[in-house]
Amino acid sequence: MSNRLTKIYTRTGDDGTTGLANSNRIDKFSTRIEAMGEIDELNSLIGVLVANELPNDISGYLLNIQHRLFDVGAELAIPGNALISPDCVKRLEDLIDSYNNELPVLKEFVLPGGSMPASLCHLSRTVCRRAERTLVKLARNESFNSETLRYINRLSDLLFIFARILNQNGKDKEVLWDSDRLKHSV
Repeated sequence: MSNRLTKIYTRTGDDGTTGLANSNRIDKFSTRIEAMGEIDELNSLIGVLVANELPNDISGYLLNIQHRLFDVGAELAIPGNALISPDCVKRLEDLIDSYNNELPVLKEFVLPGGSMPASLCHLSRTVCRRAERTLVKLARNESFNSETLRYINRLSDLLFIFARILNQNGKDKEVLWDSDRLKHSV
């Protein structure tokens, strides 16, 4: 890292703008900054997930994903920068296929829950989907790396699969949606 943060506050954002890595200043409410915040939130939530007891393989993959999410942040901080490649997307697809082969076929929707790590995976998935929607909005108005959109889309799928794997490995039972339950409950 070429510059060290020696001062945490600069007061330059007090006017409601923030600086991008290319020195341009933009409004803090811009779609780009909203996307950066959501990617940061997702990365932080995955950090909470990794802080739990997880199988080493899943923990390692999630740590690598955190590094890729920093790359996504770099793409957002420097418009035109592209760090997420088709290979990154392919690696996620390979993981999804590999882990999904270990799971029983789904015939119903899965309710979020189960073990704490699986629940955190589900929560991470929902934050990932929100970040994806914001990235799509950004890409509709500005040039943005289409591979990054694909990566974030696949990441939410992988988080769903990891939630299922964690429940299966932890012997926590998945709760499947019961559409008839409405007829018998409050």
